[in-house]
Amino acid sequence: MVSIRTCLLIILATVLLAGCFYPQERRVENQAPYQAQLEAVQSAVIQYRLDNGVLPTAPREEGTPLFRRYPVNFARLVPQYLESAPGNSFENGGIYQYVITNPEEMAEVKLIDLTVIREIQEFERRLQMYRRENEYAPVAGIAGDELLEIDYEALNYEEQPAVDSPFHPTHRLPLLMQTNGDIIIDYSLDIQYYLENEDASSYEEGDDLRFLLLENSPFVPVNSRGQTIENGEIVFLPAETE
Repeated sequence: MVSIRTCLLIILATVLLAGCFYPQERRVENQAPYQAQLEAVQSAVIQYRLDNGVLPTAPREEGTPLFRRYPVNFARLVPQYLESAPGNSFENGGIYQYVITNPEEMAEVKLIDLTVIREIQEFERRLQMYRRENEYAPVAGIAGDELLEIDYEALNYEEQPAVDSPFHPTHRLPLLMQTNGDIIIDYSLDIQYYLENEDASSYEEGDDLRFLLLENSPFVPVNSRGQTIENGEIVFLPAETE
């Protein structure tokens, strides 16, 4: 008969092996946007700029959307300014990409939730397949200036395509398509939440309220377009190049 001690050893070994084979990006330490990690990268970015006169960013093509334009280049920071890239960073197997916002002034370090990017990529894949088969996009209606709603049933979705919000734990944010084919996220739910729960007195009609999200969260509103408040309603700003 197998002893209790032997059983316990088998169970322990099984747990340890499960941990070894658990997908790297799913591990808890690689998912949490630890404030200490953000602060460490922020400090390293500031010191690098003081020493070198430039920001430690990776090059991006002209026309890269605003909140993806300045990714942190950890190769420039490690090991002199950081021991290693944060455990939750993409570079270290995590689900976040570290980016710099407001580069001309404070150069604040924020996060892109890459799980959102992957959901959008899956939606784009289905959309491209539909267009190849039908030679047109499954458009259901107009959502705003140069902005279209998608016929989700044509893509075999049971409900409107949406992604989990990085700004609020229960919000699902709808996906829309611009007339140029780009997929964007409608952040209206998140914007409304911050308008009601945070000090937004410095914002007026016509202001880009994505920056309200930015100043109250460690995340950036990726795949977004300017949104503002008009006559009490959250609307999209006219389409324009950022």
